[in-house]
Amino acid sequence: MTIQIFNSLTRQKELFVPLEEGKVKMYVCGPTVYNYIHIGNARPVIVYDTVRRYLEYRGFDVKYVSNFTDVDDKLIKAANELGEDVPEIAERFIKAYFDNTKALGCAEADVHPRVTEHMPQIVEFIEALIAKGYAYESQGDVYYRTRKFDGYGKLSHQSVDELKIGARIEAGDKKQDALDFVLWKAAKPNEISWDSPWGQGRPGWHIECSVMAREHLGDTIDIHAGGQDLTFPHHENEIAQSEAYTGKPFARYWMHNGYINIENEKMSKSLNNFVLVNDILKELDPQVLRLFMLSVHYRHPINYSKHLVEDAQAGMERIRTAYSNVKYRLEHSADLGDHDDIWLSKIDAIKNQFIEAMDDDFNTANAISKLFDLAKLANTYLLEKQTTESVLGSLIDVFDELAGLLGLPFAQVELLDDEVEALLEERIEARKNRDFARSDEIRDHLKDQSIILEDTAQGTRWKRG
Repeated sequence: MTIQIFNSLTRQKELFVPLEEGKVKMYVCGPTVYNYIHIGNARPVIVYDTVRRYLEYRGFDVKYVSNFTDVDDKLIKAANELGEDVPEIAERFIKAYFDNTKALGCAEADVHPRVTEHMPQIVEFIEALIAKGYAYESQGDVYYRTRKFDGYGKLSHQSVDELKIGARIEAGDKKQDALDFVLWKAAKPNEISWDSPWGQGRPGWHIECSVMAREHLGDTIDIHAGGQDLTFPHHENEIAQSEAYTGKPFARYWMHNGYINIENEKMSKSLNNFVLVNDILKELDPQVLRLFMLSVHYRHPINYSKHLVEDAQAGMERIRTAYSNVKYRLEHSADLGDHDDIWLSKIDAIKNQFIEAMDDDFNTANAISKLFDLAKLANTYLLEKQTTESVLGSLIDVFDELAGLLGLPFAQVELLDDEVEALLEERIEARKNRDFARSDEIRDHLKDQSIILEDTAQGTRWKRG
């Protein structure tokens, strides 16, 4: 086993050796569920779902944990604006998260812990940090003494003195030091809260993941992953909290995916280019979005643009067409020749190159290029006067294997059943009657059945997604 991972902690590629042979404990920071996930949230979900798939393919037993932050300032603000309770909003957007990520081909984590389900563990963890001298209470809040932890800054590769330059204490601040960060927040009036030894309140952001990772994976985990923006302060603070609590290394390998830009600009609400996955999936084949996300190495930034997405769409169609043509030839040719070792060796070579790419820090960009090489080889082979069942079968098997590892399984095209035909007819009538709400509802329902509709000047076309 020769998988190499770029470890953000050491800033170099390292041979992946889990703590326990054959088993991997993996934690990925999940979303704050106050809205639909945006395209920036989707990238780590897709990336680390692919990492998980590949580790399992290589024989590891992976326990995959990804959390939901279901209480924080953003959720409280949304609840106040909408006149709803925080748990209602969290529940609605957790469901939307699962709907969106399922459409993108992402499997659910083995555990999806929620902050609100771990309040006793969070309080106990903070009490232990206070007892060890790493934290202190101040007017109902609890803060972490950053300077007391000798290794602070080792993940972001910053010294405490460098960090101090950008820190300041506002007048009346409760902190003893500008670098200290909050573990527990005293509740404000009419704000959701929990009992604690320091009064009513709720946890700070960073403590949540330290507690949930330890609760479900133990003191030391193999892989901790998330977006590049989480490196500091979130992951840095997780290390400080967890290692102060346990006295052991928190995570052996740290993985961080790069940023997403929209049409060469940073995504932000102020620029009005904030793209929600829920909106994208109304117009774009989910597999195309997944292919696009994996077409750039996970550590590099990626630019989301109409032109690049169209390229991904065209690429997806090339692969699907090659696959379909091979499958048709295999199922309908009456003249299949004998075994052909030369072509079989070419197929094996592409598969091995795909594995080499994925072994090299999960280089999905290079792996996808091998999927295109396989499509090109298939198209070339189909020009042969005589094809063999062994080669055609091998092409199908390797297509399925490699595409499946990328979370891009090929759906078998089947005849529409009576129910779907009836829905299509109903949608046509709804559009004639300008009942666009019903039309969109039917389209979304069919999408759940992996049927993608395309409305054209010539009528409605459909395909399996």
